[in-house]
Amino acid sequence: MQTIINSQLPEFKVQAYQNGSFRTVTTADVLGKWAVFFFYPADFTFVCPTELEDMADKYARFQASDVEIYSVSADSHFVHKAWHDASETIRKIRYPMLADPTGTLTRAFGVHIEEDGMAYRGTFVVDPEGKIKIVEIHDNGIGRNAEELLRKVEAAQFVASHPDQVCPAKWKKGDATLKPGIDLVGKI
Repeated sequence: MQTIINSQLPEFKVQAYQNGSFRTVTTADVLGKWAVFFFYPADFTFVCPTELEDMADKYARFQASDVEIYSVSADSHFVHKAWHDASETIRKIRYPMLADPTGTLTRAFGVHIEEDGMAYRGTFVVDPEGKIKIVEIHDNGIGRNAEELLRKVEAAQFVASHPDQVCPAKWKKGDATLKPGIDLVGKI
């Protein structure tokens, strides 16, 4: 198995549903700011709305950190709209809901389940240059936590702007960091 950490975001062009409209989203739209690709199995399911709501509740905080959220499933943009219209929970979503009915994105990110035509719960944080910095993939029965994801994104942003420092376990924005060097070896 080969890692995709620090690999380049794949080229793509997909339809999306966002704030009452359909639109096209491409790789070029993602570049220039931090992005989270949040893959989930399918619309009208069980764990998925709890995760998408959690992301919706934290969306303003992600945007305040210059991060765009892209939820992705193998459903079409029409199904995203139908789910949005049918569910009070999903109506909270303001971020783009990407449609991947051909499995182009799910395959490119390595989360496609061939026999089901769905995605595993994959979370990918991409820096403004399009490099994948964080990867987390869960089996579909295990939900994710937007608060923890935001913490990880803030750590990735800090390290990107302070390449001589690293963030220790449980680091939160504003906490002390470490400066790797021979003086720290065996002292932590």
